[in-house]
Amino acid sequence: MASPHLNIVLVNPEIPNNTGNIGRLCVGSESRLHIVKPMGFEITDSRVKRAGLDYWPDLDLTIHENFEALLTKVEDPSRMFFFTTKADKAYYKTEFKAGDWLIFGKESKGLDPEMVEQFKEQLVKIPFGGKVRSFNLSNAVAMALGEGMRQFDMR
Repeated sequence: MASPHLNIVLVNPEIPNNTGNIGRLCVGSESRLHIVKPMGFEITDSRVKRAGLDYWPDLDLTIHENFEALLTKVEDPSRMFFFTTKADKAYYKTEFKAGDWLIFGKESKGLDPEMVEQFKEQLVKIPFGGKVRSFNLSNAVAMALGEGMRQFDMR
């Protein structure tokens, strides 16, 4: 893929089914998936591929040894958006550009506090008023990708 619509970054994902679903979303939205190690599973896990269905071979996937390795690939760090419940700004108030980086933390704890502090000006949240602490990771990525697709007027 020459220029992805968006770069989706999963930092230390723990649940293979979520990663498989997100891979399928990336194929459908012409986005690139980045996974930052460590992962709570092997990428060859059958649950990853089952959730990704037969789209997995079409996925543009890059695996990074750590977050610092990912940062070496980002040309403009100001175009990184970190999804966290600790943000004040709603993600749909962000004007996304092709190639932006949407960063999501692990399912059990979200983003590390150090990362939240380091990038506090780039934090965004998915607002909700119900009685849950957060959304499922693959659902959160789907909402973010959907907003990006809407802004890019994909048909």
